Amino acid sequence: MNTRALSLSFRRRRAAGLATAVGAGMLAGCAVAGGASGDAGPGQRTKAADVLLPTAGTRFDYQIGGAYTPPDGVRAVSRDREDEPAPGLYNVCYVNAFQTQPGTLEWWQDTHPDLLLHDGDGELIIDEGWDEVLLDTSTEARRTQLAEIVGKWIDGCAESGFQAVEPDNLDSFERSKGKLTKDHNAAFAEALAARAHTGGLAVGQKNTTDLLDRHAEIGFDFAVTEECAQFDECDAYADAYEGRVLAIEYEGEGDIDFDESCSTWGDRISLVLRDLDVLPAGEKGYVYRTC
Repeated sequence: MNTRALSLSFRRRRAAGLATAVGAGMLAGCAVAGGASGDAGPGQRTKAADVLLPTAGTRFDYQIGGAYTPPDGVRAVSRDREDEPAPGLYNVCYVNAFQTQPGTLEWWQDTHPDLLLHDGDGELIIDEGWDEVLLDTSTEARRTQLAEIVGKWIDGCAESGFQAVEPDNLDSFERSKGKLTKDHNAAFAEALAARAHTGGLAVGQKNTTDLLDRHAEIGFDFAVTEECAQFDECDAYADAYEGRVLAIEYEGEGDIDFDESCSTWGDRISLVLRDLDVLPAGEKGYVYRTC
């Protein structure tokens, strides 16, 4: 159970291919079992849906703050939906699915004001950590409307050549002042997972151990988790997803030693250390390490 006052999404990063038949064919042929991070193939087919899963133990880089040439040995990356996939790798598409992306609030207010979450006084409910307004998943009608909007973004991920999607802020119910529940967000996540699977994309559960016991019901295929070592949650994700976990720790956050984290979990999940702002390589403050 997540009991910290600020949810993991406070740690969530701001979001700033394999589009060819040759690339798709290469991935389809890589149905390999999980292995060492330097040797693992970029993905494995699942029989549950016609999607490609990340290989357990594959070396991973988290690039949602801006795309750049992946470091040597990296076989999987996560990038913002507006960036292009990395050729030849397993690409996860970042989508801010449960909150407004920075800079888009005016669009939401102009086009879909009823889909923004309000408190009892009619004020917008905001994730203060990132200045993002929560989306209202509290009714089936609103979830249907939101699923059409976010679903088009997910379709765009597939069209761009991504193999998977990570819908962020699954845990927005924790910041909703009681207006949202786990059931509301689980129902919305299920709709998004179905949309992604229809488009041939795998779906990553982003954070929230509170919903791990429902991951199969929702339709999640793997996990993308921030600071699971910091909060001693890595084993829970690894058990739920048989090691298909792309995990990010952040330099200077908490008292976790990354080398110790690698010793504890590096043989079970894909663990990467990044700077808090997930800067592109070459920028001052950029940090990247793997186990």
